[in-house]
Amino acid sequence: MRDEIRRLIAVLGVVVFLVPPGLAQNPQQPVRPPAPPQVSANQKGAIRAAVNLVEVDVAVTDRDGKLLKGLRQDQFSIAEDGKDQKISTFDYYDVERLEKADAVEAAPITIPIGSVAPPEEVRQQVRDRRMIVLFFDLTSLQPNDLTRSTLAAKQFLSKQMTSADLVGVVWFGNQLRVIADFTNDRDLLDRAVDALLPGKEAQLAALAAATSAGIDSAVTEETNAAFTVDDTEFNAFNTDRKLASLESLADLLRDIPGKKSVLQFASGITQTGEDNRSQLRATTDAANRANMSIYTVDSRGLLAEIPGGDASVGAAGGNAMYSGAAVFQQSGARQDSRETLAALASDTGGRSFFDLGDLGQAFRSVQSDTDGYYLLGYYSANAAHDGRWRTIHVKIMGVPGARIRYRQGYYAPKDFGVYTTEDRERQLEDAMRSETPVVELPIAVETAYFRLNNKQIFVPISAKLASSALQWAQKSGRRQVEFDFAAEVHDSQSGRIAGALRDTITVRLDSERYEEIQQNALVYQGGIILPPGNYKLKFLARENESGRIGTFEDDLRLPAVQPDRMQLSSVVLSSQLVEVQKSSEVQTKGFAPGAKLRELPLDVGGERIIPSVTRVFTNQQMLYIFFQAYVPEKTDLNQLRAGLEFFRNGARISQTPIVAPAQVDDQTGTASFRISLPLNTVAIGRYTVQAVVVEAGGAQAAFGRNYFALRPPLAPTARATPAVSGFGGN
Repeated sequence: MRDEIRRLIAVLGVVVFLVPPGLAQNPQQPVRPPAPPQVSANQKGAIRAAVNLVEVDVAVTDRDGKLLKGLRQDQFSIAEDGKDQKISTFDYYDVERLEKADAVEAAPITIPIGSVAPPEEVRQQVRDRRMIVLFFDLTSLQPNDLTRSTLAAKQFLSKQMTSADLVGVVWFGNQLRVIADFTNDRDLLDRAVDALLPGKEAQLAALAAATSAGIDSAVTEETNAAFTVDDTEFNAFNTDRKLASLESLADLLRDIPGKKSVLQFASGITQTGEDNRSQLRATTDAANRANMSIYTVDSRGLLAEIPGGDASVGAAGGNAMYSGAAVFQQSGARQDSRETLAALASDTGGRSFFDLGDLGQAFRSVQSDTDGYYLLGYYSANAAHDGRWRTIHVKIMGVPGARIRYRQGYYAPKDFGVYTTEDRERQLEDAMRSETPVVELPIAVETAYFRLNNKQIFVPISAKLASSALQWAQKSGRRQVEFDFAAEVHDSQSGRIAGALRDTITVRLDSERYEEIQQNALVYQGGIILPPGNYKLKFLARENESGRIGTFEDDLRLPAVQPDRMQLSSVVLSSQLVEVQKSSEVQTKGFAPGAKLRELPLDVGGERIIPSVTRVFTNQQMLYIFFQAYVPEKTDLNQLRAGLEFFRNGARISQTPIVAPAQVDDQTGTASFRISLPLNTVAIGRYTVQAVVVEAGGAQAAFGRNYFALRPPLAPTARATPAVSGFGGN
């Protein structure tokens, strides 16, 4: 059991420093991001303005259900939360006209789902088209339900699909997958539906349901099993994943103009009694912003259950069968599994279909709802970004007996200042999962690697932020800023998460100290333990006063052990050594308590070397170079010697005398070297430093390189701030 736990642990570290201004300069390597831009200390926060266009699709019919066309803009009125709004955009999509037009042989139309295309080009292609997505939730569909759903879909494609329809096929199993983009190619769509086969995802479709609200009588089951798994806790995450998949689909459809109808085939969404309402709200919000209506279909069809359950469940015990509690619980559980489906449909302007003997009725309803619709747009007069639900009410004047259908409202945008804890976590999660990096906060990051043993490598992560570019809050006469740091490391081949890091750092300074460090930088240090291999790192930093996020991505190549050769770690450059001690100015909250890393590789002789993130120094500083050598077995560590060589423009210009290791560890075969030299005699410019380690009287040798730049000083060096560190496992 202990070995299993150890495999789940990724050791991380947290250190925050205030460093001298000489370190916050542009990096030497072009592959690294530039240093944060210098901002005046008295510069105020920028004024931001946002205008949000709200679009509402409105279907208008007469008493007999016939479409009413030709209505004018002045015949419509829109109110939001009871206040009239000015209609700014008005258009009519006449899908029925295209359906009735003579069919013309033409190449199939394909609109990619999720790809970026010129909006006007896509708008012309989807003009007067009906866009339908067939969404199959394999995690809730039992094999029989999936078969029933695919047969209905194939019948729709062969008999009901019209020339105006563009249909896409998407399924959700262990991940969201687009099987077919929007197209009118029936053969392609038919093959896409045929590819849907029952798999292991169906095992998630029969998780236990919580007792219905309002029913207090306990209903027990005798299954003759020695142990019955309580999967209610797991099911909470299963429900979130189902809803999150719809949210992701809405994000993919957002940039495609016009109304999108999603037919969701599911066997209900099982309730646990503690469902994540935040995820349901986020899914609804994403669908409304994407102008996406969800039509939920209970693929179980017409349910006629036997009172008390069939042979697939154990018999109820006690007096439940005689008091009627078993039947009430059975009926309540069925309704609970449909509540979320009904909420999704009603909140997005769609419909829900339960107890259908013929699932084709759902397709006919989608087509009739989108035969033609008016698309109205207005700029909300309510400028508050409070995230509240805003009710929309549409009226038509001068058309007696008209019936209208539209979505009932939307969630307003939300500023970071009113985010809940769940909202903040979701923002970080979205930024971590987004393929487009968020670069609102300037950040520079440096990584390295040090071997702990043959199977574990410690990867320190250093992030630098210019303090003058941050928004500091003022509380009780002190300045305060809070950060959230998050990192994920994925295996380059499999994409699996190999390690993660998550911390919250709070820095509090008095007025004098705040003015002193305005020209300095904040440096965060964390670390992750990984096995040798190739990885991709994604690091996020969020400043919690404004909610701005900075992103850094890089490849990590951690070399495997070569038993018969000496190997070196990264060559770390620094201009600062600190004693590790606690400070009242910095507070750290780690979200991964557990295993402790007693001593960092960067700690030598009771002092910690602070890696330079940008590797830019001044000629008034001392340069510290730190690296480790890892030798084969039976090699005498005390016989190792190391020296430095400096190159400029490809030519060697100087070298240092060889030195013995500063620290050795015979148990791991590690020798640590720390070499220091003043920079006051070094000319301004860019340099390559090469560390060379040899075995005196032996055959082992290795070298490593790094780069740095030297510039004249801009300002007197400020005193260093004591560091705070805390190392826990994740």
